[in-house]
Amino acid sequence: MPTPARRSTLIVGHTNDHAVGGVMKKFKEVLVATTPRVDGDEDIGELRNIVGFHIRLAYGAVYRHFTETFEHIDLTQKQSALLWLIDDNPDIAQTDLAKRMRMDRATTMAIVNRLQARGYLVRGKSSSDGRKQTLNLTDAGRAALVQAKSAIQEHEAWLKARFTQKEIDQLIEMLTRIHE
Repeated sequence: MPTPARRSTLIVGHTNDHAVGGVMKKFKEVLVATTPRVDGDEDIGELRNIVGFHIRLAYGAVYRHFTETFEHIDLTQKQSALLWLIDDNPDIAQTDLAKRMRMDRATTMAIVNRLQARGYLVRGKSSSDGRKQTLNLTDAGRAALVQAKSAIQEHEAWLKARFTQKEIDQLIEMLTRIHE
């Protein structure tokens, strides 16, 4: 019989240095599970060996924390990533942005339209190819990106606190093998 839902707490046993706002800080963090546990739920049987199952659980935890970190900023993950890529690549063509984001053109256009409607970016004509539209951030877009980067740094510190730098490098390499 399941016990009443409770929040479990885990103390991370190591600290990591992370740059937050340009300042190196040490993090030793108390992690609170976002999903209540019940007696017996640790017995997941053969699912324990299913990589995709663990990726889904990890994605859920990371997405929940990202959403909580971004609740004061009215931007999604994709919108933040688009602003960042546009800032890093002035005059980027919308089609090139879609390729870098690994999104279809229609989805990219919808996000670009929303960001343009909010005054975060402007479209222009490419000087080298008149058929292409270029994208650039406005001052409001750069200000929104500064807020987003700060929230992303906070989120990344939360996530990376679980790993050593070597483990972070390995995790990125392994995840890249999956998505490329």
